[in-house]
Amino acid sequence: MTDLPADHVRTLLAVVDAGTFDAAAAALHVTPSAVSQRIKSLEQRTGRVLLLRTKPIQLTDSGQVVVRFARQLTQLSLDAQAELGLTTADQPTRLPIAVNADSLATWFLPALTQVPSVAFELHRADEGHTAQLLREGLVMAAVTSTPDPVSGCSVRPLGSLRYLACASPSFPFQSFSTSPVIYFDRHDALQDRFASAGPDQAPPSGASPFRHQIPSFTAYLAAVSAGMGWGLIPLSHALPAFTAGTLVNLAPTRHMDVPLFWQQWKLHSPALAALAQSVATTAATALVQA
Repeated sequence: MTDLPADHVRTLLAVVDAGTFDAAAAALHVTPSAVSQRIKSLEQRTGRVLLLRTKPIQLTDSGQVVVRFARQLTQLSLDAQAELGLTTADQPTRLPIAVNADSLATWFLPALTQVPSVAFELHRADEGHTAQLLREGLVMAAVTSTPDPVSGCSVRPLGSLRYLACASPSFPFQSFSTSPVIYFDRHDALQDRFASAGPDQAPPSGASPFRHQIPSFTAYLAAVSAGMGWGLIPLSHALPAFTAGTLVNLAPTRHMDVPLFWQQWKLHSPALAALAQSVATTAATALVQA
């Protein structure tokens, strides 16, 4: 069996986190040539190409495996140091986590406040794509809409984030398939799904082709309130807006529930275990339970 030298493995992780060989070299206090040589040596030992020398660099499937191993190795080392009392205030345990924008804006942050000894690195991505960050080894856990566990990960249901179709009271709404609509980003398919399942039976393409893309939760909510188009708003933000009269419910008998799951590496880490418990406890009251 071929051993993977720890310094070489950590060098690959540094390249991925820093984005370039030069930045990784600066972080490791070595020369870019040393970084390149370590990566080549690691590729020779594994007999696999681990990353593509593009800008930005891209991991191959084999590279993703090694990066996951590197991040797990780093986390285990940090956990051991913490348990032995060898860490200082400026060296907290760090956890990279992937979470979708709506969860981040509504219920997720309170879960983090219950784990004060951990420094979090949040990666925002659509709930349908956060699992990919797990596969790539970029994060250790994720809020995702994917119920099938990523290789090497455990999964637990959290509940569903409920959305209501909303618009400004002054918005000239005609139908979900023809009226201007607001999307979060190019991965956002919620509005299309909602329109296609509605009474007016939108065509396969979903909602109206007249669509705005606004990749900010706060700006998205403001755009719907301003009458730029209709959009799906989380229940927690829609209900207060109905009371205030700034939004109306376009489909009082309908809603869309998006099931969410917590996926994390199968790694014995006190910090990760504490976070998972806090996320589950917070989700139990903040999300719609079956």
